[in-house]
Formats: sequence, C-alpha cells, structure tokens
Amino acid sequence: MEVMESKTQETTMPEVEVNNQPGGTITKIQPSTQPQEEWLKYGEQISSFLATLPEYLGTFYNKYKQPLIFAAVFVAAVIAVKVVLAVLDALNDIPLVAPSFELIGIGYSIWFVYRYLLKASTRKELTSEIQGLRSQVVGQNTSEA
Repeated sequence: MEVMESKTQETTMPEVEVNNQPGGTITKIQPSTQPQEEWLKYGEQISSFLATLPEYLGTFYNKYKQPLIFAAVFVAAVIAVKVVLAVLDALNDIPLVAPSFELIGIGYSIWFVYRYLLKASTRKELTSEIQGLRSQVVGQNTSEA
C-alpha cells in the first residue's frame, strides 16, 4: 500500500523588528481634523433636512390627503377584520361556544325569513329599507338610474 505524501508549501512572512529596549520610543499618530469636518458637514446636511421635513410633510399631506386617508382607513379595516377573526377563532376553541354560535345563526336566519321573506308586504318593506340605506351610502337615489 502506498502512502501519498502531502506537499506543503511554506509561506514566509516578512519579519517585523520590535524595539524591546527600555526607553524605546513609540510614535503616536495624531488624529486628523478632516473626519471632524466631514462629520460637521454631515451634521449640517441632516440638520437642514430635519428643518425642512415638517414643511415637506405638510405639503405632501395636503397634496395627497384623500389617498392617504383612504389608505389609512383601508389598513385600519384590514387590521380590525384580522382582530375580529382572531377573537372568533379563540372563542370557537372554547367548548360549546361554536355550536352555540351555529344555533344563534340558524335561529336568526329563520327569524329573518319569517319576518321579511314570507309575505309580499314585508318584502316591499325590506326593499324600501335597502333602497334607503343605499341612498344614504351612495348619496343619490339609485332607483332612478
């Protein structure tokens, strides 16, 4: 059986002479004033940006008021729906609550059919209520359209 020899390559580092004699001198590098000037320049830029930021945000808000309000309401609605769904999911994990919700839903459906859908007069009443609600939401009478 042959044993393969691994070849290693020696690398050499340049030798550094260290002064170990007592009383040796150590050279200190003085800090440059240029980085301080750069920091001052950056500080002035940030300060001027922060000074104009309220004015910029005010003009941005005035220019895009409607879309910003719509986006905020939309985000709030999505968050509210997620919270309600999480609460309902937590309630459904409690024993006997889910069947109780189902019974309440079935009972309300039966009442709604009995109250509004069995007779022609109550169907007309329901239609007029829906039309009134639609005109309040849309702002015009949609039966004329």
